[in-house]
Amino acid sequence: MKRITIFILSVCAIFMLTNCQKTQDPGGTKTAKFSSEWWTNLYAGGQKLYSTEKKLVTYNTAANNDTIYVDDLNNLYGFAVRAGVNQSALTFSTKDASNDYYNGTPNFPATVTITDGKIMKNAGHSKAGNITDSIYFKVIFSDDPSTTYEIKGVATTNRTEDNY
Repeated sequence: MKRITIFILSVCAIFMLTNCQKTQDPGGTKTAKFSSEWWTNLYAGGQKLYSTEKKLVTYNTAANNDTIYVDDLNNLYGFAVRAGVNQSALTFSTKDASNDYYNGTPNFPATVTITDGKIMKNAGHSKAGNITDSIYFKVIFSDDPSTTYEIKGVATTNRTEDNY
């Protein structure tokens, strides 16, 4: 009787293990390859505008589609906009996107255009020299449409020696 019970339990365990298949990643998002915190700087005419790097974040939208937020956390110019992504090329862009920071005053630009946005895997070096991802894009703000700014930076590593 003991052998029959062990046999039945073994068969049930094997059946349960072989029928459990992971069909999705409940914590994943469609734009995970784009989502990061970045140490960046704003450039105009090739000149760095800040003496130290500022944090910028890219993250998925609630729709969880091929759209990300590009948000400078009001550190560089004051913008948070949605941008479309090309998953295979790791590129992103948007034209005349509404700025979530805009509040009807001249404190923030009403719209933002991003071109040539690119995430480059393992193409950057952190402050301490660690290899990390790199980000680059051009940006035009509606309150200064004659200037094309550049934003360049590297992904944060969460290491103390890499923080600004």
